[in-house]
Parts: sequence; structure tokens; C-alpha cells
Amino acid sequence: MSFTSDEVNFLVYRYLQESGFYHAAYVFGIESHISQSNINGALVPPAALLSIIQKGLQYTEAEISIGEDGSERLIDSLSLIDAVMPDVVASRQQQNQQQKAVVKTEIPSTNGDEGNQGAVAKELISCNSGTTGENMDVDNSVEIPLNKATILRGHESEVFICAWNPTTDLLASGSGDSTARIWNMNDNSTSPNQLVLRHCIQKGGTEVPSNKDVTSLDWNCDGTLLATGSYDGYARIWMTDGRLASTLGQHKGPIFALKWNKKGNYILSAGVDKTTIIWDASSGHCTQQFAFHSAPALDVDWQSNNSFASCSTDQCIHVCQLGENRPIKSFQGHTNEVNAIKWDPQGNLLASCSDDMTLKIWSMRQDTCVHDLQAHSKEIYTIKWSPTGPGTNNANMNLILASASFDSTVRLWDVERGACIHTLTKHSEPVYSVAFSPDGKFLASGSFDKCVHIWSTQTGQLVHSYKGTGGIFEVCWNSRGDKVGASASDGSVFVLDLRK
Repeated sequence: MSFTSDEVNFLVYRYLQESGFYHAAYVFGIESHISQSNINGALVPPAALLSIIQKGLQYTEAEISIGEDGSERLIDSLSLIDAVMPDVVASRQQQNQQQKAVVKTEIPSTNGDEGNQGAVAKELISCNSGTTGENMDVDNSVEIPLNKATILRGHESEVFICAWNPTTDLLASGSGDSTARIWNMNDNSTSPNQLVLRHCIQKGGTEVPSNKDVTSLDWNCDGTLLATGSYDGYARIWMTDGRLASTLGQHKGPIFALKWNKKGNYILSAGVDKTTIIWDASSGHCTQQFAFHSAPALDVDWQSNNSFASCSTDQCIHVCQLGENRPIKSFQGHTNEVNAIKWDPQGNLLASCSDDMTLKIWSMRQDTCVHDLQAHSKEIYTIKWSPTGPGTNNANMNLILASASFDSTVRLWDVERGACIHTLTKHSEPVYSVAFSPDGKFLASGSFDKCVHIWSTQTGQLVHSYKGTGGIFEVCWNSRGDKVGASASDGSVFVLDLRK
């Protein structure tokens, strides 16, 4: 049997598509020139790559289990990584046999007391498993008690995003189960009612579930409407009672981000089709489509009610204005895809973060970046500015920017000085989300270590911690600053009540 690199590439491409990694499949397809191969995709069965890997595993398993003398060795079932290291598997089998023999002699049987023997065995296992046990992850003095956490169950897949309504305690969440949900946390009941916003598409004259992830959501400023963006290529506007107000269809492929402007008359979206679109919220029509990126657009943020910035996997940032047919400014300097961009509260400075592990600050007054902040050791996934204005921590202080990275840390930056003022290091896995409290005094962070940590922005000290049941994708504060919402990879959404 022989195979070409084209055939391998096609099977990988098909696997990415079937697994729902559409963005990765799209980019991989372009880079590996899938469209130029002469493979007839219609003839390739589903799950072809997994099927052929499974057969390879069975062959390798058989090969390892037969000794040189033809005798059969008993081996544990192989993982995929095992299969590429047959020598390691053989030596591991040997070690396991020796260890089992040692454990049998070391664990005493206490008068035939099976329960006690099991307890000793468990104790041995936990002592040998390192210092990152469940009880070590959260500092007991700051741990949020269970009665202060409300777990919201209903989603059937990972929950990527959540956002509080700006005027009332309604929490919206968006999931891989092709629904968004609105949870009413106003009455403080232990089982809040949920509205299910089903994302459907027209097929053969009937409405069917889109079966695509809800990737983004945003409330308008007065909390009367919720916009959602989906992998099915549609943006949708919903009312607070769960009714669909309008469907916005112009993107060709998944939508990665969407935002309302402050005035509430326009919605801005970014998609895999390399374009950004300004939509008229009242009519649901596309007002203007901007096609300046050469690769998928990953994030957008309004600078004013009619100008915005967009970033892309093409490493570029463009500032565009409604009515203009070219970007009014373009920023280049990142050396890998730009994951997120955020304007400061006044719209003067634009922050960007990238897979190139840097955080950059840009100004409309110059072409090169104002600050190139290099301290993280892995990709930076997201950034947030501290709030400003009366009643906030920053009324008389410099602007603070928070960055969350796959290096498991969060950093707080004094942007005026271009200096890192705090490095927050209690997480043990990639940090996907950060959010400032409305008064700017606290920062919530959510990580794939399942923990939500709440920090003092002045001292950098950890003040509250809660460990959920899944990796945390998003954290957010309600408008009063007394509740934190979080959404997780196991389908759970939870609300932490921080009132004394």
C-alpha cells in the first residue's frame, strides 16, 4: 500500500470538517491546496481517517503482543501515542508487572478488612499523584462557599460565551448545542427559569436545528435586544422574551464575533469569509460590507457609533468607517494571527493581542505601535480595558489593561508607562477570559483548570476562588458588580453571588 501527501492532507481536512473545526479546516484547506488535488471527495466515506488509524492500531497491537519467540504477551489496550512508540510500550508493560508485584507485597491486609486495604491503596495513589490534587487548587481562605454558587444546567454541549444584560440580572449563554439561553437570575431562586433560543435554518421548506455552534453574543445598551452570531453564518436578533426579531444573512460561512454600537442602531460582525459587516439593527439589512482582510476576520470592536477596528489571521488590523470604501487606518506589526482587539473606553487607544505572544497598543496618530508589550510566554487569547468614569477605580488612575494567555497567567498593564504592574499566577491551565468589575476594583479570570479567580486590581491579590466542573471559556460581571457569571466546557453555566 502506498499513499501520497495529497491523500493524507485530504483525510486530515475531512476529519477537521467532520469534527466541527471549520476555521482550522478552512485554513488547512487553503494552505495544503486541497482544491487542486484530484481526489473525489464524494467517494471518501465519513470518518475515513479515524477508521484507517483504528486499523493501524489493531495491527500495531498485534505486532507488540507477539514476542520474538512467537509467544503471546498480554498488553493493555494501546493509545494512539503508544502505537508510534512500541519499544516504550514493551518496557512499560515490564515495569507495570514489577510495580504490581511490589504493591501486592506492600499493602497489608488488616484481618481480612477489605475496606481498610482499599483505603490504604487509595492513600498510596493520592500521595504519588503530585501536589496538584483537587483540594490543592483553591486557596481555602478565599474559596467561595457552595451556597453562593448557582449551577445552571440545560445546555447539551460546551458553553463558549456568556453575557449579563446591562440593566437587569438576565444572563445570556451560547453553546455548541446550537442554542443560546437566557437565564433569569433576578428572583435569586435556586433553579432559575431559562428561555431557549433555538438557532434554526430553512431546509426543504421547514425549519430544522442548524447543529452549529453559537460563537458570539452581545446585548444592546438598554438591554432590550440580544444579538447572536453562529457557525451557520447567520446573525440573529432576539427579544428578552426569547422571540426571534430578525435574521441577518450575508456572511458566507461562520461568524466569529459581533458587537452592538453604543447607540444601538448598528450591529458589527466578523466572519470566516474575510469580511466585516455593519447591519442596520431595525431592518436587519446589511448597510456596508468591508472586504479588506486576506484571511478570516476574528474580532471587531466599535471605536465610535460609525467607526470600528477589525483583526484577522492575516496579522493585520484595519480601522474602517461607515461610508468609506477603504480603511481609514491600517496597523501592521504582529507576526502571527491577531486574536482580539479592544478600544479603550474613550476610543483613543486600540489594544491587540496575538498568537505571536505580544500585546500591542496603537494610536490613530501614528503608524507604528505605541507600546509593544512582551512578557507572556505563549499565545494571548483575550484582553480587556479597565472601566473609567465616576465611581470607578480609575477616576484618578492610569488606564489598566488585562491580558489572558495560554501560559496560564493573567497580566495587568499600566498602559501609560507600558509596564506590567501585576502578574497573576494561580491558574494552572490556559486562561480564556478576563473581566473587570464595573468599578474596576476587581478582575475575574476563567481558565481551563476549571477555576474562576477574582483578584484585587490594586494589590494583585487573590480575593475569591471557585472551582467548577468544566474548563471555563468566559467570565462576566453583572451591572451592579455583585455577581459573576461563567460558562464551561462541560455544558454548565454558573453564577457566583459575591454579596456579603
